[in-house]
Amino acid sequence: WVGAKTPTLPPATHTNSYALGTREVLLVEPATPYEDEQREWLAWARGLSSEGRRPIAIVATHHHPDHVGGAEALARALGLPLWAHEATLARLPFLAHGGIATRALHDGERLVLDGASPEAWDVLHTPGHAAGHVCLFDRRARVVVVGDMVASVGTILIAPGPGEGHMATYLRELARLESLDAAVALPAHGDPIDEPSALFRHYRAHRQKREDKIVADNVTYIQVSASESTGKPPYKGAGGTFEASPANVEVFKDEACTQALAGPIPTKDLFAGPV
Repeated sequence: WVGAKTPTLPPATHTNSYALGTREVLLVEPATPYEDEQREWLAWARGLSSEGRRPIAIVATHHHPDHVGGAEALARALGLPLWAHEATLARLPFLAHGGIATRALHDGERLVLDGASPEAWDVLHTPGHAAGHVCLFDRRARVVVVGDMVASVGTILIAPGPGEGHMATYLRELARLESLDAAVALPAHGDPIDEPSALFRHYRAHRQKREDKIVADNVTYIQVSASESTGKPPYKGAGGTFEASPANVEVFKDEACTQALAGPIPTKDLFAGPV
């Protein structure tokens, strides 16, 4: 694997790319937008031929700039197709220019790579950080490529918005990754993670604890506002303005767990920060 400098969130400064396969190879994460880093990335990719390895495609785990910043340049330079989830491909405007073949990856699909010891990588659609996020899992070796689901350096941001983050979904997909019982996780940021199930579990517990506190604090705010008013004071959330009454507490709970808040608790406390 190789790390290339990208415009990612500090303290991380680089995004990892991985070469999967012993003969046929998938190059995961065409990340860097910087020309000097792209030259080094291409030298790494082309150098695989000296090991009897042949890249057949470039894979992007999701559409964020620190993961696809070099996708167009690197795919064109190597003459390789770009494989990603359809929700990711839809977010890449350069594909409209033509000249780059694509393949949409689907949950449950198995990518078999020829080699002295053939490898089979299962595609896992893991939205939550991004709508089109995918992981790749080699069940035989118990290795999982996790993109931005977790990291061994820096922060995983769950930012709301169309095609972006969704906290409840993210927590669900972390549980799915935990259930794989992988031996090693290959993150986009930081070193490989041994026995990653413990880290997946830690991420879920930490985020859930944070959400529980925010929901509790804000539900109290809604209930107090309703009881001290003449009846129906408004409370503005990401889904619009609704009446601050006990009847709307459940609506708020769902919103607090899945979308940005516009209230007394800063949005960053729900969706960002180190884990």
